[in-house]
Amino acid sequence: MKTVNVEIVLNSESHISKTSIISIAQHYLESINVRGNTVISKFDNDLHPILHSEAKAIIIEEIPGFDGFINFAHCVIKWHIYTLDLNGPMNQIEEGDEEGQLNIATHLMLPSADIYNLWENLYYDNNIKQNLLKYAQTMMEFSDRGVDTNVVNCNRVILLHGPPGTGKTSLCKALAQKLAIRMQERYSSGVLIEINSHSLFSKWFSESGKLVTKMFTKITEIVENSNLLVCVLIDEIESLAHARNQCISGNEPSDSIRVVNAVLTQIDQIKRHSNVLILTTSNITESIDLAFIDRADIKQYLGLPTPPAIYKVYHSCLEELVKAQIIMKDGNMVAPPSILLNDRKDCEDKHTNKLLELCEKSQGLSGRSLRKIPFLAHALFLDESFIGLGQFLDAMSHAIDREKREREYFLTAK
Repeated sequence: MKTVNVEIVLNSESHISKTSIISIAQHYLESINVRGNTVISKFDNDLHPILHSEAKAIIIEEIPGFDGFINFAHCVIKWHIYTLDLNGPMNQIEEGDEEGQLNIATHLMLPSADIYNLWENLYYDNNIKQNLLKYAQTMMEFSDRGVDTNVVNCNRVILLHGPPGTGKTSLCKALAQKLAIRMQERYSSGVLIEINSHSLFSKWFSESGKLVTKMFTKITEIVENSNLLVCVLIDEIESLAHARNQCISGNEPSDSIRVVNAVLTQIDQIKRHSNVLILTTSNITESIDLAFIDRADIKQYLGLPTPPAIYKVYHSCLEELVKAQIIMKDGNMVAPPSILLNDRKDCEDKHTNKLLELCEKSQGLSGRSLRKIPFLAHALFLDESFIGLGQFLDAMSHAIDREKREREYFLTAK
């Protein structure tokens, strides 16, 4: 029997018991046709009044290699019931010796409304997301069983690298959120600490090494709470772990090296805690110190989306615009990715074929750019809302052409 993770996101004012909402949700899921990686956020008040009043959404996980409807009556369901934290990010302010106050990090309690549904809207051509989850689960299992990290090494560090706009930072945040949800039985809550690398480089550069140590000291104090899952995000890790052999040719090599040494020392010290995970990203891997790269347990490359991933992105955008009544739902929407990508030869729908052409045309654009295309299509090539799908796809084609022309200009200018 398949095991399927299902999340029930409760409204903040909900007081229903877990047992009751699980029973109601299971009956509901057994009565509908639904695929993996689906977020159900609307429930008919007449047919499902309790779900309508108590639940914000039901989220069904993606099942790699299976694209059909899920028969929940023949599945083992792992339920995850939670409410979203609504407080948003909180700044961690430190006093600099020479600069006054510095915002060196932001703290976001998990699961957070700020990154709700982010995981489900990240699309890749392989099992990157599932592999990252498996890494974290293995990390926890090794800790539970007392595996000596001096024998079997695990530094609790992930490095995502690749071109700008490929979703590295978003994936780190979404992974932290998903871990906080999946590990509810182990941790009462989670926190994402996003380090502001640029603030750590003091105007009086010699203070930077001290600020790094000070920041990690605060993180260690938080990590001491063993009931809390702590995910530390360092964007553009090359700014803090710059290759020391390159620092030697700089203006202040000793200070740069001190920052790198401080980062490496703190990572080595914090890894003894089983409830911490360090998530890092980089666009410039050749500038990262090799000692840091060696400490990363997983080094995952995220490239530009291929047509199948682009199709998933555009499909999700079109669904959102239909829901917002920007595009008219006339019963002739494009085929779902799960059906189309397995059986493209039999596709006869003109809108679907048009979207496939747009996906081929969009190769070379980043995920960030892809999600701007529908906005640009509406802003620059349409004069009204609530229009037909065919007309909107034509506008998207013009927007893609424009985006590629603009990008070519900047490439030529360099």
